[in-house]
This record gives sequence, C-alpha cells and structure tokens, in this order.
Amino acid sequence: MIIPELPAYLTSLGGENYKGWIIALFTLSAGLSRPFSGKLADKIGRIPVMVFGASVCFIVGLSYPILQFVGGFLFLRFAHGFSAGFTPTGTSAYVADIVPFAQRGEALGIQSLFGSLGMAAGPALGGWIAGVWPIEVLFYSAACTAIFSILILSRLKETLPKKETLRWQLFKLDKNEILEKRVLLPSSILFLSVFSFGVVLTLVPDLSSHLGIQNKGLFFAVFTISSLGIRLIAGRTSDRIGRVRVMRVAATVMVIAMVAIAFASSKAMLLGAAVLFGAAVGMYSPTTTAWVVDRSLQQFRGRALATMYIFLELGIGLGALVSGWLYGNQSSNFQLAFLFSAAVASTGLIILLFIKSDRNLDPPSVA
Repeated sequence: MIIPELPAYLTSLGGENYKGWIIALFTLSAGLSRPFSGKLADKIGRIPVMVFGASVCFIVGLSYPILQFVGGFLFLRFAHGFSAGFTPTGTSAYVADIVPFAQRGEALGIQSLFGSLGMAAGPALGGWIAGVWPIEVLFYSAACTAIFSILILSRLKETLPKKETLRWQLFKLDKNEILEKRVLLPSSILFLSVFSFGVVLTLVPDLSSHLGIQNKGLFFAVFTISSLGIRLIAGRTSDRIGRVRVMRVAATVMVIAMVAIAFASSKAMLLGAAVLFGAAVGMYSPTTTAWVVDRSLQQFRGRALATMYIFLELGIGLGALVSGWLYGNQSSNFQLAFLFSAAVASTGLIILLFIKSDRNLDPPSVA
C-alpha cells in the first residue's frame, strides 16, 4: 500500500537523495533477521514467527506519522524490514509442512497467489487513499491490515511437532545456522532475478510520473494481476516437468520485461512491460520456493527458506541501491538503470542453461 508513495513522501521530507535507501534499508533488516527467523521457526514454531512479523508491521505503520523527518523515516524503513524477515519464513515453512510432496509446487503457487492478491490491491488502494486523504491516513490504513493477519494466525494449529520454549540461547547463531548449503544454488539464481525487482520498486514510481501516470501504484497493480494465474500454472508445471525448466522460461521473460521497461515511452508501453514483468515474477516465486524445499531436510526447513529469503532481500536491496545510484534523479538515466538490471537477469539465465534437470522424484530424507 505505501511503497508507491514513499519516494515522493521522502522528497517532501527533504530526503530526495536517499530514495535508493527506501527499499535497501527494508531489505537489509529483513536479510539480517532471516537466520534468526529460520532458526526460531524450526525451534519454537511457525506461527509465533509469523505473528511477530505481523506485529512489527502494525507498530511501525503507526509510527510513520510520528517520525516525520528524514532520519526517523529511514530508521522506520529499517525497522519495518523485520516484518518481512519473519512472516514469509514462517508462512512458507507452514505451507510446506501441510502439503504432499507431489503437490508442493502447486501449493506454494497458491500461497504466492494470495500474496499477489495483496500486492495487486495494496498499491492501487494506497495510491487512491493518498490522492484523497493526507499521507498519514495511508500509513494508518496499512498498519491496520496487519491486525487481520494476526487474527487469522491466532486460529491456526502449529505444525512443528516438537516445539521448544523461547529463550535467549536461541538467538545465538553458530556459523552453520546462518545459511543452509543445500539450497545455495536456487537461492543464488533467485538473487539474480530479484535484482530487477529492487530496480522496479525504486524507479517505477518516478518513471510513472515522468510518463504522466497519475496513480504511481498502477504499474504494481498491473504486474501483480498478470502474475496471479501464472503462479498456479508454474507451480503445477514444475511439479510435473521440474523446477529448472520453468525457471529458464521465467528468466527469459524477466530479461525481455526489463528491456521493455527501459524503452517504454508511453503509459501503454510501460503497462505492457508490467504484464511481462508480472509473468516472470509469477513463474519465479513458487518454483524457486518449491526447489528450495525439495533440496532441504525437513528438520532444517526453516533455515533453508530463511537462506532463500536472505538472497532475495540481498538481491532486492542491491537492485534498489545500484539503480538509485545509476538514476541519480535524472530522467535520462532511466534506460541505463533498467538495461543494467536486464544484464543481471541474463546472468541468471545463463547459469540455468548449464544446470541439468534438478527434478526430485522422491522426497528428501530427514536423516
């Protein structure tokens, strides 16, 4: 809800030179918290991890109207990232716990479908709210949505069979608890793909204004809607023909989408590129998650998913920082930033072309 309006809001606070940090700080804290959320999800349960993330989202959302200065805003962006660092880790582990192995891709496609519904409605609704009421109303509205998440979570049954009591010792990480080596390959490819996501989050609001699009959330709504149906298809197809084949197609479409955005000179061209971008994201999301779960051991599922999200946050954060630097608040640099992201996505495609089919025919052993 709030992302499309944040660049203009930060500019109004006098922080126009810090636009790249809007996403970068968020993803930095999310990435730093992933090893802890993964370990806690494997120790104290999936639901407490999800509830903590939703609670952070609520508290920080209420705090934006209070800290209305550049330093305060950047601090809140960093704090807000802990919501993304915890909730998705617990959610993905919970879904993987309750679905059969043979339908894992399809089930994770359903999960990402509902995430996309929120991402489709959020920016468009946020853009409308910001156009009618003061920005404070937008922040309060976004915070209140987290309450509904907590209400739903309070009625779910925990899936972790052996839960431990929360204690300070659980926050101490050994070096082998930070990353799960079994899932470094799919996580690295995800990093190369979501670099483009960081570029889009950072620059598309300004690009939309440059092209005369009043609702800066429109691109986000279009790309998210275009990803809805394909998530189910991609997840189900990856169950049948393997994860790598689906991801090759996704990488190809991502490269084309970023080139299309780079050369967009009208509203129609930008929204057409949004459709392609949404298709790529829709294929990547459930397929990568299923591939990560395939390669992980059950007792370290939280850690494996946390590793994936660390690479995801790193990719988005670097994409935001690099694109903000390349852009430099100069509209003539839009093309350079988006073409650079296309080159990064191409690297992921090249790696995928050299990977043999990684389809798992049997569930991994827990031993």
